[in-house]
Amino acid sequence: MSGSQDGRRHSRDDVSEMALRLLDEYGLPDLTMRHIANALEVRASALYWHFPNKQALLAAVSARILRPMEDVRVEEMTVSEAVRGLGARLRECLLAYRDAAELVSSSLALGLVDSPIRPQLLAVTRRDEVPDSLATVAAEAVMHFVVGYTFHEQQRLSADAFGLLAEDTSLNPDDVSASAADGGEFEEALTMIAHGLEVLSPSARAGARPGPDGRAAAS
Repeated sequence: MSGSQDGRRHSRDDVSEMALRLLDEYGLPDLTMRHIANALEVRASALYWHFPNKQALLAAVSARILRPMEDVRVEEMTVSEAVRGLGARLRECLLAYRDAAELVSSSLALGLVDSPIRPQLLAVTRRDEVPDSLATVAAEAVMHFVVGYTFHEQQRLSADAFGLLAEDTSLNPDDVSASAADGGEFEEALTMIAHGLEVLSPSARAGARPGPDGRAAAS
C-alpha cells in the first residue's frame, strides 16, 4: 500500500488530534513524524498527504490548543475585563497540555497561527474608541506575556519532575505550586496592561480614572 493510500485511512483532524495526545504524553522533543505515524499505524510518509511539513502539523496542533479561546464572549465586557479574561483563558489553554506554551510560541513566531487575543480585544476597544494601533500593541503584550509566563511555569514544572532544580534555588516545588495556585503576579501584570488601555478611552481622557476593579471611576 502506498504512503498516500495509507494517509487516506485517517483525516487531517485525526492526525492533529493524535499529535496533541502524544505531545501531552511525551512532550515536544519526542513529537516526531515517525512517532505520530506509528501511533496511527501508518507510514511516516503518509502524514504528508495531509501536511506538507512538520511545522504545518505543529501549527494545526497549536490551533487545537488555542481553540477554546473562541468560546470567550467579550460582547458585554469592559476593556479591563476583556484583557484579564482573555489572558486567563489563554493561560488555561496552554497549561492544559504539556509543552503547549513552547509549541504555540513557535507557531506564533513563524506566523503559522493567528493571535486569538487581537481580534477579540479590538472588538472591545473599538467600542471605547481606543485607537486600533494602541489596542494591537496591548493585544501583543498580553499574548507575549501569557505565553512567556506559562512557558516558564511549564519549564519549572518539567525541571522539577526530572529533579533538575538546584537544592538552593528559590524555585522549589512548593514555591512553584504556590505561585501557580496564587496567580497574584499574573493577575497584576494583566491588570497593568488593562489600566494602560483604560486611560486611553474617551471617559478617561475626560477626567475619569480606572478604579480598583479596572472600571472607570469618577475623579
